[in-house]
Amino acid sequence: MAIKVKLVKSFSGSSEEILSSIRGLGLKKFGDERILKDTPSVRGIVFKVKHLVSSENVSQEAPAPKRRKPRKIAIRDRARAKAAKG
Repeated sequence: MAIKVKLVKSFSGSSEEILSSIRGLGLKKFGDERILKDTPSVRGIVFKVKHLVSSENVSQEAPAPKRRKPRKIAIRDRARAKAAKG
């Protein structure tokens, strides 16, 4: 099970606490949608910002978050690839 969350109202003028909750859900702009795991912590965040978002339960699984390399490592790898190429 997962929860589909959509930002349906603008968050301008909101407190810093509300802004960090919206960022924690992965929403950046008006109309953004995310499918998140149905956990108590996610439900709590959604409850906190329920006046700005719409949520619904969906049967599909939430996608796994993509792992990114640390910035230092990514730059090093790009430099090595460039050096090997040219």
